[in-house]
Parts: sequence; structure tokens; C-alpha cells
Amino acid sequence: MASGSATSTMTHEEAISSSQLLSSSVASLSATRTQTSTIARSYRQAAQLFLTRRLAEALSAIEPIVTPEQPSPLESNGSPEQDGISPTAPIAAASRGSRVKVWSFYLTLLNAIIELGPEEGKLSFGSTKWRALASKARDGSIWDEVVNVGYGGVEGDVDGDVVTNLATLLLTHMPSQRLNQQRLESYLASSSAPSSLGFAQQLDASNHRPPSPSANGGTSTPRELNTRLKILEIYTLHVLPRNEEWDYARDFISMNEVLDEERREAFLHALQTMQEEKDSNAQQEAKLRREQELELERRQQEETAQRQRADRAKEDRIKEADSRPKPSNSQPGGVTKDNTNGRPTTPPKSTANGHKQQPASRSPKQTKKPIPPPAGLYKRASSLFASLQNTLISTSRSMTGSPMALMRFFLFLLAFVLMFARRDLRERMNRAMRNGWNKVARTVGMGVKVSYI
Repeated sequence: MASGSATSTMTHEEAISSSQLLSSSVASLSATRTQTSTIARSYRQAAQLFLTRRLAEALSAIEPIVTPEQPSPLESNGSPEQDGISPTAPIAAASRGSRVKVWSFYLTLLNAIIELGPEEGKLSFGSTKWRALASKARDGSIWDEVVNVGYGGVEGDVDGDVVTNLATLLLTHMPSQRLNQQRLESYLASSSAPSSLGFAQQLDASNHRPPSPSANGGTSTPRELNTRLKILEIYTLHVLPRNEEWDYARDFISMNEVLDEERREAFLHALQTMQEEKDSNAQQEAKLRREQELELERRQQEETAQRQRADRAKEDRIKEADSRPKPSNSQPGGVTKDNTNGRPTTPPKSTANGHKQQPASRSPKQTKKPIPPPAGLYKRASSLFASLQNTLISTSRSMTGSPMALMRFFLFLLAFVLMFARRDLRERMNRAMRNGWNKVARTVGMGVKVSYI
């Protein structure tokens, strides 16, 4: 009876323990379902906002599930940080499919935010927050953030699709790919390796065998192998060439066990094509740079030659101006040049009493010029009447403002006309004019004779 009582007591305790475990499991399952529902709802909301280009609202919707929850003051004593474990985001406890979708969307959203640029990013998020978001991709800190808050700090547990998106984001926005190379090498070394079967056998559509166990006890599926190939493609054909690691990339492809012969040849051919294209571009750039340098040198030579020609022309003009004889006012023997006609003249000599002696008179041949023949009678009469007309016009203009002067002028003309109306006065004037013209003619004739002499 005693043993039966003890047995019944133990059974009752086990029943109580089992019920507690069941209730805790049910509560945990309920909490997991609630969290999964919250993650799915936040993801759908953020995706809809992203499609309408409402990036700030999409970021606000997705941030609660990718950011660690802040512990309350009562829970701070037993927080994971004090136990040496970094706090994780709600997405860390979700299924693999949810993790891949949420982190891939978050990285895509971050890339779109960075591509807004400083001006538009400042308008949408503010200058400080936009720079903080952009720096996550430009300095590579986004990789640490995903590993720590999404996978508990374990590098090898990160999903392959998430690694592909991380490497692509860093490849797009980081100026140097050294950090990207290090993180990919660390992931490839720490992640589970695919199965040892050949790539063609594992991707054969007709082979429906279950996946073979890998070396570390995991499983390898065609999807995992495709993801692994994407990572290898980014690493060998994009990251290593950006770091000028051509030989290392070639060796890595040749010795990698994941690639079969066909894929290995395709990778090597693509790498060789990229290197040849890079070398060709480098040669074209060098050729273009040399042509620009030669063109610049040619222009400099032309400018130098033009300056030299201008300097020589200036020197020639100066030499020509110096070689011309300069005019001087004095010549040897005390002879000076006249400023008007350039004839040499002797300066006046001083006498004993201080008076300057005038130079001797020039000879007739040197002083007198040929006198032109006298004008005809018609020309002389025309010039006389023209001068008389001009005199009358100028006199009338000057007398316009003075009536008395104009009256005297007309009285003078009237007296002159009345005087010439008398015949004896006209004959006397004609004789006087004839005598005057005869004297003028004799004088002109004597001048013409002297000029011929």
C-alpha cells in the first residue's frame, strides 16, 4: 500500500509538470503566432507604401520589426547585454522565409533612400537622418547591423539571399570593396558548405532523390546551391576585380568545389573578358590622355612661337627706327637747315659791337620763282564782278540791322549811277582805266622777261 501511494503521488506530480509545460508551450506558440502576424502585417504595409514612393512612411512601418526592442527598467537587470548576448530584433525569431523577405525589403528600401540624393533626402528625412542612413551602406555598418540584430551575431547563420543583397548594396555604394571582400570571405568560411555531389547532379530535374547530407550534418537544396552560386559570382566577378585581385579570383574559381567544369569555364571566361575590357578601356584612356597632352603641348608651342614672332617683329621695328637718320638743326661748318623748306642757311654772325650780321641776300636764281603768265581779260572781269557781288552781299547783310547805314549805301549807289550817267565823266574814267591797264600790262611784261633771264 505504501508503494502504491508513492506511485500515485509521483504520477500526480508528473501530471502537474506536464500540464505546466503544455500551457507554456501553448502560450509560446500563441506569442509566436502573434509576433508572426505582426511581422507580416508590418511587411505588407511597408511594401504598399514603398510602391507608392512614400519612403519615409515605409521606413517607419518596417523599423519596429528590424530594430531591437528597448528593455524596460525592471527587465534591465537581466537584459541580454549584461549576459554578453546582443539584443535581437523581432524578425530574428521569425521563420526563414519571413527573415529573407523582411531583410531583403529593408535593404532595397535603404538603397532607394540613398539614391534620393542629399537634397531630396533632406526634404524627406531631414539632413541628419538621411546622412545616417546613407552611411550604413557607405561604410559597411549595415552588415554588422543585420548580423547582430537579425541573427544573434552569428555570421554563418545569415541567410544566403540576405548576404547576396548585402554584398550588392555595398558593391553599389562603397568606394572601396576591401570590407565587402572580407565579409564575404568570412561568410563563405563560416557558412554551411553545400553537399559534395556535383552541381549538375544536384540540379538535374529528372533526379528526384532527397537532398544528401552535407559534411556538417545539414542539408543542401538546389535553392541553396543557386544562392551560393550568386554569392560566388558577386565575390569572384565583381568584388575581387574591383580590388584588382584578378589572379586570386582566377585561382579561387579554379579550385572551388561547388562549381562544375561547365560553370567553372563560364566564370573564367567571364573574368577574362572583364579583364580584357578593363585593359582595353585603360589603353583607350591612356591614349586619350596622351592625345590631350600632345594637343596641349602643341598649343603651348604655337603660343610660344607666336610670342617669339611678335617679339622679333617688335625688335625689327625698333632696329628700323634706330637705323633711320634723325633730322638735326645744325650741320658741320655752322650751316643750319631751314625748318620750312629744308634748305641750309648760315646763322647770322656777330660783329664787334655785338650786333648780329644779317646773312647776304640770295641771288635772283635762288629767290625768285617763275611767274605764271597773266590771266585773260575775261577771267579778270569775271573775278572783278564776283568780288563786287560778294562785297555787295556782305555789305547788305551787315546793314540789315541798321536802317541808316542801308540808306546811306543806297544813296551812294544812286550818286555813283548818276555820276556815270554823264558822258564826259565816263570818257575820263575810261581813259584812266586804259592808262591803268597799260601800266599793269607793261609791269607784267617786264616780270616775264626777268623770269626768262
